[in-house]
Amino acid sequence: MDKNTKTALITGATSGIGRATAVLFGKNNINLVLCGRRQERLDALEKELEDSTKVHTLNFDVRDKDAVFKAIESLPKEFSNIDILINNAGNAHGLEPIQEGSLEDWDAMIDINVKGLLYVSKAIIPNMVAKKVGHIINIGSTAGKEVYPNGNVYCASKYAVDAINQGMRMDLNPYNIRVGAINPGMVETEFSSVRFKGDGDRAAKVYQGFKALQAADVADIIYFVVSRPYHINIADLMVMSTAQASSTIVNKNQ
Repeated sequence: MDKNTKTALITGATSGIGRATAVLFGKNNINLVLCGRRQERLDALEKELEDSTKVHTLNFDVRDKDAVFKAIESLPKEFSNIDILINNAGNAHGLEPIQEGSLEDWDAMIDINVKGLLYVSKAIIPNMVAKKVGHIINIGSTAGKEVYPNGNVYCASKYAVDAINQGMRMDLNPYNIRVGAINPGMVETEFSSVRFKGDGDRAAKVYQGFKALQAADVADIIYFVVSRPYHINIADLMVMSTAQASSTIVNKNQ
């Protein structure tokens, strides 16, 4: 593997922002470690990208601490030197007021959005510290900047990502490691389908009446961030569609 070629590890690579980022990185000759829970999707993505870059897939759930470390420790030598970490895996479950919230949903959001991000970071960071170079991008959300009605625990999990991002940047500053967050607003992906437990009609209504961000839009921004000269670190970036002014203000009559 060319020593000048970067290697990126992307969690949640089988759909949405993660998948779009993998495709764009591949087109720009970044080697890829693609992580996800759905092996068939990982296989399909690897096949799609095999002509443009080198790809290795890891099938695990970020909630499973042992699986995270086992998977990353299993990386072959040519993929083990991670230059770029994209902490993208995340989810929202339910949209109920706090008194009606599901404990199972709360666990899923905290375990994936917060603990999963920490597990993967813990597995990757020591090598970056040792070589005193690396770039970590944490995918947050506008929900980590502004709480909205019925968002409660989801917003809390993304506020945690915001805090972790800031703390990570401070702690890794002595080691020349770039750390930053991308915080998108509404992105038209499988996100709402997951949040509404597969209720397609309800999910579709979220994006009706306006042009929402697309996964490829966010991927473009992520690539822009990682491709800046190394003395530049984009520490915290928030992006929404033109139609969205806040979590609760969206012009749906365009």
